[in-house]
Amino acid sequence: MIKVIVSAASGAAENDIFPPFDPWHFPSQIFWTVLLFGFMYFVLSRFILPKLGSVIEVRENTLADDLDEAARLSSEADEAQKAVELRMAEARNKARETASRARAKLDAEIAEETARVDGELAKKLEAAEARIAALRTEAMGTVDQIAADAVQAITARFDVNTDAANAKSAVSKVLGS
Repeated sequence: MIKVIVSAASGAAENDIFPPFDPWHFPSQIFWTVLLFGFMYFVLSRFILPKLGSVIEVRENTLADDLDEAARLSSEADEAQKAVELRMAEARNKARETASRARAKLDAEIAEETARVDGELAKKLEAAEARIAALRTEAMGTVDQIAADAVQAITARFDVNTDAANAKSAVSKVLGS
């Protein structure tokens, strides 16, 4: 048994080349490599690549369509934005016109009411001034009499009797009338 192991070990030593690198295997390796790559080329070119190409083409078309749709919607949105801005400007102008008309109407009403109130106040002021003038005239008319009475009362305190005519004459001299 020891001889069998020794003879197997001596046979392995003679053939130390790794089998895939052994030149005797090259023709079969080349044949199977060509056959495998040929089969893979056939399967890829006939089945996989056409499906992959159609998927890529569909995707490109979908993307192009989506981009065109997005551009169209963007332009519509821009037009809508411009229309909204135009309507807003028109609404602002209309509001300004309405406000200015209302302001003018209110100013006219205020001016009319102010004129009416000023007229009433002027009438009341004239009436008050007339009453004051009448009261002043009436008061001034009695001032002489009151002053003469006061002179008589004062002189009576000093035990001097003054008649009404002398008192009135003295008041007239003092007041300059």
